[in-house]
Amino acid sequence: MKYVFLAAAIVFEVIGSTLLKVSDGFSKIFPTMGTLLAYLISFYLFSLALRAIPLGMAYAVWAGMGIILTALVSVILFKENLDFPAVLGILMIVGGVVLLNFFSKTGKI
Repeated sequence: MKYVFLAAAIVFEVIGSTLLKVSDGFSKIFPTMGTLLAYLISFYLFSLALRAIPLGMAYAVWAGMGIILTALVSVILFKENLDFPAVLGILMIVGGVVLLNFFSKTGKI
């Protein structure tokens, strides 16, 4: 269940970040309210995941996956481009997350 909480926290963080862009500097009320609600839900779910996952491990996965998903959303929804260094950096983040999850004993309980 801990990874379900972490995955849901990541999804809500990406929703919050997406709505943050749509809020236009908090000048649009409904996207602003959605941003705040999504972040509130994200942090709550993240706190539940932290009951069973070490903070460093959970945050690395949360941040890494959040970066990847947010970059995908920016390309798909906002037609923003990623150049080669950006793609390479994202791939390095994926490699770090894989390394942590499959080879590190830090997150093993």
